[in-house]
Amino acid sequence: MIKGISFLRPSASAAAYDRLASFLSALGFASGKGWNEADSRGASFLAPLGNLEIVTGKFPSTADVLVEVTQLDAVHQAAEAWLCAQDGEAGAKALSPIAETHWKSRIFTVELELGFALSFWAWSDLLKGKPIAIEGDLSAAGMEFAIVVARWNAVITDRLLDGALDALLRSGATRGDIDVVRVPGAWEIPAAARAIAEQKKVDAIVTLGCLLRGETAHYEAIYNEVSRGIGQSQQETGIPHSFGVLTCETLEQALNRAGIKAGNKGFEAACAAIEMVSLKRKLSERGRS
Repeated sequence: MIKGISFLRPSASAAAYDRLASFLSALGFASGKGWNEADSRGASFLAPLGNLEIVTGKFPSTADVLVEVTQLDAVHQAAEAWLCAQDGEAGAKALSPIAETHWKSRIFTVELELGFALSFWAWSDLLKGKPIAIEGDLSAAGMEFAIVVARWNAVITDRLLDGALDALLRSGATRGDIDVVRVPGAWEIPAAARAIAEQKKVDAIVTLGCLLRGETAHYEAIYNEVSRGIGQSQQETGIPHSFGVLTCETLEQALNRAGIKAGNKGFEAACAAIEMVSLKRKLSERGRS
């Protein structure tokens, strides 16, 4: 039944109203629906989450309106910049320094107008209440890769290959760490990838190809088997395979995904391969420990 909660604060004058509205907008509050009547004006400022909290004992702040943020230092700098721009050095007096609290957080308070104080805070432990994520790094140093690339639609696949090589070399791989294997078309990619993976001589395989729909159902039959074969090779050999096989309606769409407009999917596939090798190593170390 409860739909929302609003805290209404009166401003002392029209000038104070404009000042408060400008300050809250500068700090990133989303503007909600307000009103402008003959005898009053109102502006609302929205946050993704609202709480009504009741406190007994030591109060967490000198202000009774607390705003939780994710980057407290950046918000403090934005508030200080706004105050200095509006009021010069005297404006900084309305802003308290960031301080540690007794409830394991950091906080600062700004009293923009008399009786209108806001406290902004963030947890000292940024991962409070959240699981620690294990993620791969984008460093390819010491890793070995194979790139399986189809010759069919070479105007596209050559661009994908350039993007993949660029990503690997930029990330620390050397040319001696990269084997490029060319196959006739996308249909042959899974077989080549499987043969390479079974040798266990590379850390990851980047698969690159391009399928254009044309006017027959041939396109869908090939795509289904290519994607299934690459996925099966990865699962059964344990070697990460990144998927850089484009499936597009037109040549224009494929060109856009090969570096013209929508990034280079070969570059993205190579980055995914690097990250997965790194993640696999981290998980292995975690398992041993």
